[in-house]
Amino acid sequence: MTKSKKKFQFPSAYTVIIIVLLFVQALTFFIPSGKYSTLSYNEAKKEFVITDSKDKTSAEPATQKTLDQYKINISIDKFKDGTLYKPVAIPNSYERIKKPKRGIFGTISQFLNVQVKGLLDSVDIMIFILIIGGVLGVVNATGAMNAGILRLSEKLDGKQKWLIIILMGLIALGGSTFGLAEETLAFYPILVPIFLIAGYDTLTAVATIYLGSAIGSMSSTINPFSTVIASNAAGISFTDGMPSRVIMWILSVGLAMFYTIRYAERVRKDPSKSLVVEEMKDPSMAQFKIDKEKDGQFTMRQKLTLLIFAAGFVVMIYGVQQLGWYFTEITVVFLAVLYILALTAGLKETVFVDSFVSGAGDLLGVAFTVGLARSVGIVMETSFVSDTIMNFFSNLISNMNSVLFITVLFFVYCILGLFIQSSSGLAVLSMPIMAPLADVVGIDRSIIINAYNWGQGLIGLIAPTGLILVSLAMVNIGFDKWLKFVMKLLVMTVILILIMLVANVLLLS
Repeated sequence: MTKSKKKFQFPSAYTVIIIVLLFVQALTFFIPSGKYSTLSYNEAKKEFVITDSKDKTSAEPATQKTLDQYKINISIDKFKDGTLYKPVAIPNSYERIKKPKRGIFGTISQFLNVQVKGLLDSVDIMIFILIIGGVLGVVNATGAMNAGILRLSEKLDGKQKWLIIILMGLIALGGSTFGLAEETLAFYPILVPIFLIAGYDTLTAVATIYLGSAIGSMSSTINPFSTVIASNAAGISFTDGMPSRVIMWILSVGLAMFYTIRYAERVRKDPSKSLVVEEMKDPSMAQFKIDKEKDGQFTMRQKLTLLIFAAGFVVMIYGVQQLGWYFTEITVVFLAVLYILALTAGLKETVFVDSFVSGAGDLLGVAFTVGLARSVGIVMETSFVSDTIMNFFSNLISNMNSVLFITVLFFVYCILGLFIQSSSGLAVLSMPIMAPLADVVGIDRSIIINAYNWGQGLIGLIAPTGLILVSLAMVNIGFDKWLKFVMKLLVMTVILILIMLVANVLLLS
């Protein structure tokens, strides 16, 4: 009797993050610790605070002369009006520092502690996810979501491609203009059933939503959390280089749409072509499937429920884009939606509460993934290796010719973006260091902003430390299936970016 070989199963999102965490933690033993001195603005005292590598602080007058003295080519107004609210790295100030001592027990302690700290640091996003899940549980209990989707499917008949084009285009526009990212997690439970009833698979839904957000953010035009803050930190206007960013948005989003539609239509015509055939059979997918006979009616109460629910998203997008809201504020919006639904949904009190708890429970694993992913960044911060990596790469590229410089810089930002997931944090750390190098090699500083945007944005397509694992967890898709789907698009986008960067150098310098 022969034993059948067990089929290899790719690890879950949690395990992938733990593997990355262990890998990064191991790297911190070999990468020297070091820090740049930083400059920040104390609004209360109207002065600059200089913090050196040993964490000693000193005060300096908040004047342009002080910025010039430290070779920070940024207008004083950017600090005083709050545009630059994070400490800015001071060029040529990097110093090695003593590596924090860690024995076996210290390493184990760090491994465990950073996970708890990651959860604590992400609590606002986690609560948002749980509240959204609870609200969706209530909406689903009324039958409004399924009934509404059935009506939409009738309109989509023969026009399924437009579902991808419109949704990806709108999400990409949000990513490019105000950094729509984590907020898209709320879209999956709503949009996945629509894709399924249109004949597509769950991977198509993830591709449409996540690629829209990631490619849109990568090709940022006026995103305040990347292009604007990076341009200010580089000492230029965020409008510098805008034409090339608009062209990049059109080309990269268009490429992502074509790529996704090509896959989606192949699946619609032959479901066996889906990369997630097995995942689609999983019992957990039942939450996304619709019974046409059971959900055939669409009552006025259900229409009102969907209208109230949709209004929450309208208010969320307006608040994020126009009022600078973050997760606390938008969670309050959906908590208010929940209380309104308590009065209008027509559910019994026990059914309402059970639906909310059940809906929140469905997304508990997703919320946990968000917190766990944050722990990787905390290891980098507490081990003081981020600045060392930055210093190494800035020295590496400083003497290259312009074309080679911008090409290598793009890949440098891909690597930095893998470890430093905060776009604004990477901007204020790197721009005062990298932007002056543009002057040395004779290229426009706006091209540095493009290399930063496109590098740290592109790596988000596959970075386990970013949102991709969280997005895949929403629909129970393995990371290996996503890599198999997206790698060709990744290569094509890299080629597009390099062509655009070299064209920028030749035309703008």
